[in-house]
Amino acid sequence: MRTGRPLLAAAVLAVVTTTAAYAFGPDAERSPAASQKKTTTSTPSPACKADPRRPKRELRGVWIATTQNIDWPSRAGLRPDRQRAEYVKILDSAAKRNLNAVFVQVRPASDALYKSSLEPWSQYLTGTEGKDPGWDPLPFLISEAHKRGMEFHAWFNPYRASYKDSVSKLPRSHPARQHPDWTVKYGGRLYYNPGMPAVREHVVKVINDVVSRYDIDGVHFDDYFYPYPVAGATFDDRAAFRRYGKGRKLAEWRRDNVDTLVAEVDRAVHRAKGHVRFGISPFGIWRNKSNDPTGSATSGMSAYDSIYADARAWIKDGTVDYVLPQLYWPRGHRQADYNTLVRWWSNEVKGSDVQLYIGQGLYRVGTRDDRTWTRPGELAAQVGVNRDSKQVDGEVFFSAKQLLTNPLRAIDRVATTYYSRPALPPAVPDAGGQAPAAPQGVRAQGTALSWTPAQGARAYAVYRLPKSGRDCHTADARDLVAVVGGPSYTAKAPGTYLITSIDRLSRESDAVRVNTG
Repeated sequence: MRTGRPLLAAAVLAVVTTTAAYAFGPDAERSPAASQKKTTTSTPSPACKADPRRPKRELRGVWIATTQNIDWPSRAGLRPDRQRAEYVKILDSAAKRNLNAVFVQVRPASDALYKSSLEPWSQYLTGTEGKDPGWDPLPFLISEAHKRGMEFHAWFNPYRASYKDSVSKLPRSHPARQHPDWTVKYGGRLYYNPGMPAVREHVVKVINDVVSRYDIDGVHFDDYFYPYPVAGATFDDRAAFRRYGKGRKLAEWRRDNVDTLVAEVDRAVHRAKGHVRFGISPFGIWRNKSNDPTGSATSGMSAYDSIYADARAWIKDGTVDYVLPQLYWPRGHRQADYNTLVRWWSNEVKGSDVQLYIGQGLYRVGTRDDRTWTRPGELAAQVGVNRDSKQVDGEVFFSAKQLLTNPLRAIDRVATTYYSRPALPPAVPDAGGQAPAAPQGVRAQGTALSWTPAQGARAYAVYRLPKSGRDCHTADARDLVAVVGGPSYTAKAPGTYLITSIDRLSRESDAVRVNTG
C-alpha cells in the first residue's frame, strides 16, 4: 500500500485566480427570490443517505491523442489560433457532458508538445519535427482545463523514439540521434531500449522536467512498453541483455526493466510535487488463465508475456496511484468479455490504495468488427457495470475525436444516464492532512456569485439546495450544479447555494451558504 507519500503543504498549493467559470444547469426547483440583503454563513451538512445514481466523486475523463494528429491538432501546420480553437472545442464538448479530466498526449515519440531543452518540438504541431511552432501550447492546454474545473493529466509514451527507423533523418538535437546505442529498430520504427539504464535516466529526466515546470495534475503512461509483437520481427536487445541481464531469463529481465522505470518515475513525480498523481493505462488483459491460474478467463494477448507489462506488480508494489486498463471489448465478447475483465481488475486493486478507472472504447462505437458495437446503448451499459463495482472509481474515453462526432449518440446516452450531474474527481486515498480553507467573502449580486480565492484551492464546487432547504451535498451529487475553476459562478435560478473549495488532492472544505435574488 502507498504510505508515507510526501504531500504538498497548503502554503505552496497554487491559488486559483482566474474568474472564468463553466456551469452545469441545476435541475432543482426554483426558489422564491431572496431578500436584497445577502449574507453568507458556514454551513455544516447533516448526514444523508447517498444516492448511488448520483455519485459525488467519480473520474470522468477523455484521452486527447496528438500522435499522428488523431485528436488534436486535427492536422499539422495549423496556425496557433486554430490550434487553440480546436482544443477549446474539445473541452467545451467534454464540459457539456460533465467530464472532469483530460489526458493529453504531450510526448508521442521522444518529442514535445511543449518547450523543451531535452527533446525536439513535435512534428504534429508544425509538420516538421524540431520546428518551433512559435508558442508553447502546454500552459494554454492546462489553463483551459483548469478554467473548467477539470484535471489535466500529461500523457507520455516512454519508449517510442520515432515512427521512422532511420536515426539520420531525426533532428540533430534528437536524443536518439545523439545516442544511437540507446535504440532498437523494430517493425519499421525506432524504440528506446528499456534495458539501458541511460534510457530510463533520460525518460525520468523528461518527465521530471514537465512536472517541475508545468501546473499538471497527473503523469500518465498508456499501454506501450516493449513494442507490440510484429510477425517475423525480433526486438534485438541481446547486447543489453548480456551486459545487464545478470543471469535472469530474458522475459523476466524485460519485465524488471519496465518495473524499474515505473518505480523510478513514481519516485521522481512525488518527489517533485506531492500532489501530482502517476498512473498507467495497461492493455486490458494482464494474463489469461491458460497462462496463469490467477489470470482472467480470457484468451487474448497477454500484456505480461507479450509486452512485458506487469500491472499486478505495480499494484502490489504501490508504484502507481491508479491503473486504467483499456477494456475495449464489449460485454459478451468470446475472447475478452467486458464484465469478466472489470471483475478481474476490481479484485486486483481490492485491499490496496491504488485506484481503478476503466478505459472505454468510444472509438469502437458504430464499427462493425463486432456487432455489439452497433448497439447505441452498449457504451452506457458498460459504464453501468463500472458503477456496480465498488472498486471502480470512474472511466476515461478514447478518444476526443469521437467525443465530437458522437457516433450513434452513444456518449450522449452515457451523459444523460450517468453524468446528469457534475462530479468531483475521487479523493487521493492516502491524502491525510487538512482540507483546504473554505471560500471567503462569498457574495451575490442578483444571480452572479463571487468569492475571494481560497488558499490551496484548485477548483470550487457549487451546490444549490432544494426548496425544502435540506442539505445533502456531502453525501452525493444531488445538489451539485457546477465545479468551476475560478471564484465566480452565474446561477441559472435564484435560491440558496453552497460553495466549497477543492484542493489538489480533491479534498473538500466546509461549505459557505449564500442566497441569491
